[in-house]
Amino acid sequence: MPYDGPMDDDEEGPRLPPGTPNYMTPAGHARLRAEQQQLARVERPAVVEIVSWAAGNGDRSENGDYLYGKKRLREIDRRLRFLGKRLEIAEVVDPSAQTNRQQVFFGATVTYVNGRDEERTITILGIDEADITRGEVSLHSPIALALLRKRLGDAVPMRTPAGMDELEIVAITYPSVADGTG
Repeated sequence: MPYDGPMDDDEEGPRLPPGTPNYMTPAGHARLRAEQQQLARVERPAVVEIVSWAAGNGDRSENGDYLYGKKRLREIDRRLRFLGKRLEIAEVVDPSAQTNRQQVFFGATVTYVNGRDEERTITILGIDEADITRGEVSLHSPIALALLRKRLGDAVPMRTPAGMDELEIVAITYPSVADGTG
């Protein structure tokens, strides 16, 4: 079922554009599933135990362990709801299975040179797994949208805060089937 708008008031992460699939790599899906299990099986039971102990200590209005524990439980439950909804609508796509490796699609690692002759490399991933500090961008980011479906050697116009720029694609790689690397 495609995503049709905001999830609810306690949404934890970036919003998906309306009507778009929630693409995710197998590794990204596994990371979110592991986080969900860690929260549900380890962290939440530990916090419940602390809250129960603190509740037995009397006046709850001034009991820091109780107040913090209740707050942390709300945070955990909100994150668990978010993860459950995102995993439920996830469409897992394995970039190593991409047969058209001459074009930029989901999961591609793209190296480009901008108009200032600066070379950059990015990997296009799902909205819930992209991390710019690792050179990963969301499939829905402006740079990814500009590069999608382009080919090696293409010059791609890109609007930036500094004005128009032109990006030349110099490499497109996908993880290999055998080892999961590019």
